[in-house]
Amino acid sequence: MPERPLPLHGVRETLLEPEPAASTAGLAAALGAHDEGPRALGRRLRELVTAQPTFLDGWAHLALWALEEGDPVAAYAFARTGYHRGLDRIRRAGWHGQGPVPWDHEPNRGFLRSVHALLRAAAMIGELDEARRCRDFLLELDPEDALSVRDVDVGALGGA
Repeated sequence: MPERPLPLHGVRETLLEPEPAASTAGLAAALGAHDEGPRALGRRLRELVTAQPTFLDGWAHLALWALEEGDPVAAYAFARTGYHRGLDRIRRAGWHGQGPVPWDHEPNRGFLRSVHALLRAAAMIGELDEARRCRDFLLELDPEDALSVRDVDVGALGGA
């Protein structure tokens, strides 16, 4: 997908290609199965990333599920996987260590959700420096701050 130039700087936004339809449909089905309970949701999300290990939003939602279930260590691992796979994807899409990866482009959201989940999980396990780096990185990637991290007190998110 082509990058859109930003006025004045010459830096371009990085826009990821859409995820495969099977991945997004699988995520919608997993998230839509409310009556099955949280354990079933976790199982469905694990099955989804097992079948589609490059699906960033799958990793992000798995990390968010683990946070909801009170397992910040698992959330940290899932979010870090989404974060690293996302870095690979944005680099392949033309990102060179600077410039926005905006939230308003829907395919970018899995990566940004993974970074946000990593921020939360890192804070919960006491990795406050990493949580701050994630907050700052999110603000660099999405200056519009769609995930509302600008004023987050990382220390208030928890700690070991």
